[in-house]
Amino acid sequence: MRSVVYTKRGGMEAIEILESPSPQPEPGEVLVEVHRAGINFADLMMRQGLYSPVPPFPFSPGYEISGVVKELGADVENLSLGDRVVALCGIGGYSEQVLTRADRCFHLPDSISFDSAAALPVTYLTAHHMLTYLGNFQAGDTILVHHAAGGVGTATAQLAEALGASKVFGTASSGKADFVRSLGMRYIDRESEDFVEVCKRETDGLGVHHALDPVGGKHMMRSYKALRSGGRMYAFGGSAAVKGSKRSVITALRMMLTTPKFKPFNMMNSNKAVFGVHMGNWKDEAVLKKQVSALVAMLEAEQISPIVDKVFRFEQVAEAQQYIHDRKNRGKVLLDFSPQ
Repeated sequence: MRSVVYTKRGGMEAIEILESPSPQPEPGEVLVEVHRAGINFADLMMRQGLYSPVPPFPFSPGYEISGVVKELGADVENLSLGDRVVALCGIGGYSEQVLTRADRCFHLPDSISFDSAAALPVTYLTAHHMLTYLGNFQAGDTILVHHAAGGVGTATAQLAEALGASKVFGTASSGKADFVRSLGMRYIDRESEDFVEVCKRETDGLGVHHALDPVGGKHMMRSYKALRSGGRMYAFGGSAAVKGSKRSVITALRMMLTTPKFKPFNMMNSNKAVFGVHMGNWKDEAVLKKQVSALVAMLEAEQISPIVDKVFRFEQVAEAQQYIHDRKNRGKVLLDFSPQ
């Protein structure tokens, strides 16, 4: 089988496509023939050595896949050969075949495409986890989300509508204004508008209930200031550490040095909360399964519909990642590993 491998820390030169024997499933595992693998910004940061945890180099990235079950390990009872599945594989998803735990595979109805399925787990799970599990989301709540045209941003817009949000503020560059507005969000130009001022002004001076921040650095404190009393901010990324496809230690260091240190007594007095969110490190399997099952049901009921911007053949993985580095994507970018 062929896999996309990060051979070392660095830019696109660190990516190679390598051959290796097909793995054999152990008890409780399944071998999935991958049709689609999702690309996340975390994958780009891992290549640059700016994300934690990162396996020792060389390794294959990839958190999420959709495909067909090809082999079963012993003691697997919930799946059969030929089943269509979506899976959270944790790592190694950029491969023609992936070993993953059977309990992290979810049956995929025939009505759901491999594209939609692979676009679901990380972005929708992250947004759903933040809003519903951590945030105790209530109908009528307001939301601020950054990188609104990306995977989590588009997922948030759709989940917000399904959950009954009263308003979603979405920041993005001016070139993505129409796209963000088409998702029902109140577009905020990140280059020319002060999102704190806009959120306060359009909520009668109160601020938003939820702020989703994948940027990090000093940007995080501004998201915190956009909250109302009782509001919650979710830190789930650090895009401010990345400047282009090549690793920049100075950019990463600047982001780390400007990241605010939240003081418990100040948070207590303002009745605000800050959550750090990394679904790759989430340990409570029961919560994870419940949320993924809920999302698959929402997808089948057409309450949500993942927006897939582009699908690249896996041999074009460097081009696909550069596309995201250049902030061109509107929705999810996928890799096609389907047999040809």
